[in-house]
Amino acid sequence: MVFRLWATLLVWGEMVFRQMACVGRNGISPLGVRALMVFQDLGIIDSILRALHEEGYRTPTPIQQQAIPIVLQGKDLLGVAQTGTGKTAAFAVPILQLLKAGAGGGAGHAKGKRKHIRCLILTPTRELAVQIEESFEAYGRHVGLSSVVIFGGVKQGAQTSALHRGVDIVVATPGRLLDLMDQGYVDLSHVEIFVLDEADRMLDMGFVRDVRDIIAELPQKRQTLFFSATMPAAIVSLASDILDHPVKVAITPPATTVDMIQQLLYYVEKSKKPDLLLQILEDKRIRSALVFTRTKRGADVVVRTLERNRINAEAIHGNKAQNARQRALTNFKAKKTRVLVATDIAARGIDVDDLEYVINYEIPNVPETYVHRIGRTGRAGASGTALSFCAPDEKPFVRDIEKLTGKKIPVAHDHPFAKSERAPEPQLTHARPQQHSRQQNSRPQPSNRQDGRQQDSNPNRQLQKPAQHSNQKPKANQGRRRRWPGRG
Repeated sequence: MVFRLWATLLVWGEMVFRQMACVGRNGISPLGVRALMVFQDLGIIDSILRALHEEGYRTPTPIQQQAIPIVLQGKDLLGVAQTGTGKTAAFAVPILQLLKAGAGGGAGHAKGKRKHIRCLILTPTRELAVQIEESFEAYGRHVGLSSVVIFGGVKQGAQTSALHRGVDIVVATPGRLLDLMDQGYVDLSHVEIFVLDEADRMLDMGFVRDVRDIIAELPQKRQTLFFSATMPAAIVSLASDILDHPVKVAITPPATTVDMIQQLLYYVEKSKKPDLLLQILEDKRIRSALVFTRTKRGADVVVRTLERNRINAEAIHGNKAQNARQRALTNFKAKKTRVLVATDIAARGIDVDDLEYVINYEIPNVPETYVHRIGRTGRAGASGTALSFCAPDEKPFVRDIEKLTGKKIPVAHDHPFAKSERAPEPQLTHARPQQHSRQQNSRPQPSNRQDGRQQDSNPNRQLQKPAQHSNQKPKANQGRRRRWPGRG
């Protein structure tokens, strides 16, 4: 009886093994057993597989598993995914393969003729543009395609020289790209694939009009890939305008925090935040930390405080020159700088392997921004820790975050600067009504106007806006703003 049972189990086990060996490209066997998918299952060519192997890639992330086959089929894609999910490779790998397959067949690729731009990737920040272009270079090192990254804040000579020689792939921020288009350096009429990355951040930074102006110069017949971490109504409208029967890939619900990240909330008086930060950084196990502030001035103040206490720190924000921003990011990645202090605009351009700690020195007033901040740690399934300092006037922001994510953030009580989470919130609208009335009738304070200017933005784009309504605007730019192509 026992022998017969063992024989039955062995036969059944062999059947399961054989069925699992017959796994299709969807990673599911006929018995419904999900096998571990590898990049070879996605139909990627050998030259790109070799580069992925050299970069240490073994198993595709969920968004890569779903997006790569869709892009290889030439379909438009609407991708909703959190930061740190492997999104860049999800579009870079199939784009490289499609361009490689079509190399030599398009206009401008005949011998002796300059290459035309065949792929355009738009990103909101300089740092993100640099990292995406580096990814294209890494994954495509054996493919033979050329690329250039275009952004403001630096001299344009090197960028225009590369464009003059001819490139296949352009990764750009909107402001500088429009500059070079107006000067006649950029021709987008041969673009085959267009990628709009971090679309919701484009909206936050006020780039939507620039994005529409750029898209107006693209061929109507193209493949469009649209990525956004969140999908507010304005982004849904933009996507419907530029996508043609897209396939939607949503890896996680919008604004869902990464489960692998340990979150902790510290209630503390605003004046005690520097002391709390210094106490936390006394822990030598925190080898590196990314600290977020709401303003550029706030980032500089935090850096000065840390440096006075012999903690190596650098700031990265829109007022920094591009070479200074890139140097600070490089030092942080190389562990030469222990603490990097950043504003929200720089958040999505920071991609650091094995970053374990993110500290919200100030609670963001936009709940989605909290998700993007803590998404710098816990990337691609790794663990991470996010610490948030909450002053009494920031409690409404915490409530908004918890409402968005559907989760309560655990509170840390065992620190010397603890402030009761039940402390009364400031009643600015009811206390001292006579003084409030005088403030309403008084002239607006200059500091309020400056607070609005402290949001990060593309300096080049801001300087150009007055020229858009002047008589000196190039003719090409005048025509661009009058039309908006539909997609058939």
